[in-house]
Amino acid sequence: MDLDALRFGNFSQLGQAITDWEEMVKKLATLEKDAKDNLGGKAAKARWTGENAAVTRSFVEKTAAEFADAHTQARTVARILADTRDELVAFRDDLTEEISRAAKKNLTVRDTGDGSFTVTMNIHPDRAAKGTTLPEHSQSDMEGLRDRVQAILRQATRSDTTAAEALRLIVDQAERGFSGADYADRDSAAKALAAAEALAKTLKKDPSEVTATELNAVNATLAKYGKDPLFAEKLATSTTPDGLLTFYAGVADPYQGFGADPNRLKQAKLLQKNLGVALGTATLSDSAAMRSWEQKMVKLGPEELGTDHANNPRGFAVMSNLMRFGDYDDQFLNEYGEQLVAFDKERNVKNMSPWINNWNNGDLNFYSKNDRGRDPMTGFMEALGHNPGAATEFFSQPTGTGSGVDKESELNGNLKYLTKERIWLSDAYIMGGDNKVIAGHDSLGHALEAATTGYAYGADPMAAKDPMIPGNRDMRTAETAGVMEQVAFLYGSEDGPKMLHEQAQLADSLGKMGAAYIDDINYSLTGVGDHVKDEEAFPAKYADRANLGNQGAISFLSVLGQNETSHGVVTAAQHLYTLSVLDANPATTAANIDNAHDALTIGGEARGILDHSRVQQAAETFKGEAEEQNKSLGRSGDWVKLGAGVVVGGGIAAIPLPGSTAAALVVAPLAADTVGNAVNTFIGHEIDKGLEGSEKDPAQQAQLTSQDFYDKGVQDLGDAYSAYVEDNPEVSAIGDNKEWSEDIKGSYLGTGSGQNDYRGRAPHKE
Repeated sequence: MDLDALRFGNFSQLGQAITDWEEMVKKLATLEKDAKDNLGGKAAKARWTGENAAVTRSFVEKTAAEFADAHTQARTVARILADTRDELVAFRDDLTEEISRAAKKNLTVRDTGDGSFTVTMNIHPDRAAKGTTLPEHSQSDMEGLRDRVQAILRQATRSDTTAAEALRLIVDQAERGFSGADYADRDSAAKALAAAEALAKTLKKDPSEVTATELNAVNATLAKYGKDPLFAEKLATSTTPDGLLTFYAGVADPYQGFGADPNRLKQAKLLQKNLGVALGTATLSDSAAMRSWEQKMVKLGPEELGTDHANNPRGFAVMSNLMRFGDYDDQFLNEYGEQLVAFDKERNVKNMSPWINNWNNGDLNFYSKNDRGRDPMTGFMEALGHNPGAATEFFSQPTGTGSGVDKESELNGNLKYLTKERIWLSDAYIMGGDNKVIAGHDSLGHALEAATTGYAYGADPMAAKDPMIPGNRDMRTAETAGVMEQVAFLYGSEDGPKMLHEQAQLADSLGKMGAAYIDDINYSLTGVGDHVKDEEAFPAKYADRANLGNQGAISFLSVLGQNETSHGVVTAAQHLYTLSVLDANPATTAANIDNAHDALTIGGEARGILDHSRVQQAAETFKGEAEEQNKSLGRSGDWVKLGAGVVVGGGIAAIPLPGSTAAALVVAPLAADTVGNAVNTFIGHEIDKGLEGSEKDPAQQAQLTSQDFYDKGVQDLGDAYSAYVEDNPEVSAIGDNKEWSEDIKGSYLGTGSGQNDYRGRAPHKE
């Protein structure tokens, strides 16, 4: 900053700009509240149908969010401007004070341009009036004045330039619309930028020369600022994609002498997560600099890094392990994934994996004994699992295929390749891992969960700001349904039983996907073939619901029923959904009573398919081992325990799996936004009674013959019917007239089991 610019600076125009911005902040705060409460609030509560659900609702919600971002950006700009103005005024006052004090020693400073100045005598003795006595000064006085003025100008320059940089970055964060970057003042933004610059210098070092102390400082900085948008972008653009990947590969490489130091390994593990989060945050910026950085990272994917560390990995191998953590830009993930799949397809040869082989010891993942991180597809699937929008796009149904899927040509190429064609291998550690586990299958399941449900895999339902909270809203869309239709077609196909058996780690995810679409599955089971569907009893909860087709629903359920885990998950969701339909249709009208009847019979059919499939598979798996077969059925018959801890609200049920964390949560739709006695009974005292009985007689719970298993299924359906009759006494006579009991039992034992016998998939045989 030039001396005269600060000394004679007139900040009145800046002050007026700040006033204008502060007024704008007030107006935008009002608009944000209106958009949130009126526009967004009404949109969330409204029942959208047709094109309005697919297009208008999304537009309204995005518009409401833009008002919030606009308010945040205006507030941040106003704060930075005001803070910078106050700082510059203070520096101007300091400069004026220094010049005033210097005059008492006949010294002053003169601007020489380009930020430079000179210290001179205020009045030269030769030009002083006759008889005038001038104050004396020493060389140290001149040097002291120079240093103090220089320090003031340096601080003023820093204040001005960091404010300008922060404002430019904030504006560039969003190519269209507004940035959500929020800073209290110029100093906080400047600190984030300075921290990024300092960290970038460390990340440019040879990782083998970075000390444990330095690595600890790196993690501390990343942990503090990793989700700060300005810090993240500055860090990424102050380094290079290959430099960042080489640094992490070197730190993670246990063969560089770091393995002997457990603290070093601990820091390497933290670096994987912290750096991944920061890079994800950086990709959310729409600036030209970040778009260029992302393109370079994608291009680097197939290339070897040219390093002695971690077996000289390719860019894909390193970046995929970092992106396991963080919120990444959807477009970046899809461009990265398309390049990864294309590269991987060319090398998909048995016993010739470019990733998992005897000579590749580049272990780059610290978060699972069964996943060394050598296969980049696994890490990328985890990234999709945490970024639902990107996952849905990556597995999207090809355009022009219409509703439903009935042939392989209508499948997304990425989905078909990863589920049917790719050779997945175990990547377990030799010491402590299980080589029977294929981590990639588990991660593929996580990606498909996100793609079909709209929820990030592992989202914590108890986190206050997490969209997973029941009561937020159903996250399904026509696009997520398009992915679900493909999944149901693939795993409900003739190859489905074999695929599920060979991809056992996918069973829980497939169960969750089936649970998430249990209403659409029920709807698909109604009618005659694919005609005369029951919209009244099973109304769509979102636009362009998943169309599995009657046969498709039967086939998919019959495959899910073969596995203990997927059977239990879908059965729990099915039972809850049936109860919710009963709650949504009190016996106040003939139409409601018909809907309740249909819910019980279709629910019986779905349960019959699941249970019959489970019995058949247990018999096939444990041939001649009656005790093991009975134990397997006993575990499947114990699905009712899944009801313990269920949280409902806003038309969503969150069902925890046994011993579950947030990642094991099952999200299933309910028929209505509020629940009644039937659902509350299932998640309340009936569960407590069931658990109490289990504790009293664990042996009985451990074994269950096929006959008892079916009897239990009938009893569960009977309990549901009884719950409806108890809540609606007037139904009793009508129910008897319609022979509801026989209808329900027949749908379970006859229609359900019968259809599975003749139209469902046969059990998998070794």
